[in-house]
Amino acid sequence: MAVAPSSVKYLQSSTPFTLPSQLSPKFHPRFPSTAAARADSTGIGFSTRRSVRRKPPAVLRASAADFSPSIGELLGEVTVFKASGEPVVFKDLWDQNEGMAVVSLLRHFGCPCCWELASELKEVKSKFDSSGVKLIAIGVGEPKKALLFSERLPFPVDSLYADPDRKAYDVLGLYYGFGRTFFNPASAKVLSRFDSLRKAVENYTIEATPDDRSGVLQQGGMFVFKGKELLYARKDEGTGDHAPLNDIIDLCCQVPVA
Repeated sequence: MAVAPSSVKYLQSSTPFTLPSQLSPKFHPRFPSTAAARADSTGIGFSTRRSVRRKPPAVLRASAADFSPSIGELLGEVTVFKASGEPVVFKDLWDQNEGMAVVSLLRHFGCPCCWELASELKEVKSKFDSSGVKLIAIGVGEPKKALLFSERLPFPVDSLYADPDRKAYDVLGLYYGFGRTFFNPASAKVLSRFDSLRKAVENYTIEATPDDRSGVLQQGGMFVFKGKELLYARKDEGTGDHAPLNDIIDLCCQVPVA
């Protein structure tokens, strides 16, 4: 389930964090392409006219072995934006021959759980740096939202990029939809991370949420590349369902980096 701004206020004030009674894992609401949805309890309204997008045929499951060998080339042509607004193509973000990169696709810049993940990535960035591994964090939203996210968290701005049209998410076949965002059982693991989540949202602002509210239905994922080769892939099942960073660190340490 997504974390509402009212819950963020509880976290920021150190008030004990409680959630409504657990929803049945079998409950999967339909999300028609013409529906207008509103999260009244969050104060965020959003509407979308696009249908839940089909996964590209190259992407079937969250395993590197299940991705097309050309996925690195396909992703390399996607354009994202620096926080300054400058466009940059993926293939220019790291050495496409032997360079290693950890690519973390956050849900969106206003997602409290993504503030938590970004905080953890920031803490381990020195390990990536010392191993010659490039850390790249992508978020849904406009460049100005990326800049706000970077300033308030804070997060290294030279490792942060905006994907307002979710093009990289489409290429990688990441999950999207109302049920995944608000009702997925995988999101329950957020409850075990109360302390880290509370610390991460100390300077949280809802203003980092994308102007296009349909972006809040996007899920993220974690990927590791060596050059164009995909070594690791994990698609988040629901809000707050993040890849174990220890697995990422172990992989980066085990694979020789040029």
